[in-house]
Amino acid sequence: MADPTARIEFPNSRLRPIERTSTASVVARQLLDELAKDDFVSGTRLPSERDMADTLGVGRSTLREAMAALDLLGIIEVRPGSGSYLKADSSQLLPQALKWGLMLAQPEVQDLVEMREHLELLAAHLAAARASDEDVERLRSHLEQMRAPDASVEEFVEADIAFHLETAIIAKNTVLEALLESIRSLLRAWFDRTLRVEGTMKATIKEHEAVFDAIERRAPADAEKRMRQLMQRADRRLKQTL
Repeated sequence: MADPTARIEFPNSRLRPIERTSTASVVARQLLDELAKDDFVSGTRLPSERDMADTLGVGRSTLREAMAALDLLGIIEVRPGSGSYLKADSSQLLPQALKWGLMLAQPEVQDLVEMREHLELLAAHLAAARASDEDVERLRSHLEQMRAPDASVEEFVEADIAFHLETAIIAKNTVLEALLESIRSLLRAWFDRTLRVEGTMKATIKEHEAVFDAIERRAPADAEKRMRQLMQRADRRLKQTL
């Protein structure tokens, strides 16, 4: 259990003053980076609003916007009259950091997107080579959820993620499955961002149908080819939104 008297201290040597023209998103990213550096536990209190604003060299209103963003992402909890508190251990901040980084087009997140493409190609190839009839039916169910005419964007995103994670399960490679599972938050942020562009959901269904067809036919080379096409088109759509 967290010590209620414990407080987070941000060393001035690590926090850099931000130019007054900077946006609240830049402030939020720097705070998130700082929180992820040390072993803070859930429930630890952050410095006061005045201290953080003075250290960063920004106005109180800009800091409040940044804190509101971190609150929205579930990273901190702002308690009126009490202060701001970390909602998760520092070790659990990576998914939120990736999501925020995606919003800001951070280079390290682009590197992860690139790596994910290669993982997906391998998953599709192995799934087509190793799928049982039961595996194919489970994968089909996720595709049907994506096809549902009344599906919301959020429901479509969850079905899309499930399709990709199911493909990794069918591949029957535990390391591959664990790697893709570990970036689930990135996938959700990616899909949620691109699928809101008009026409994307319809195109995405066609691309997933092609991958499913190749896996159902047990055609590894074609499954890899179709997944490559899906990934390349999805990557182009993502870059258009950044």
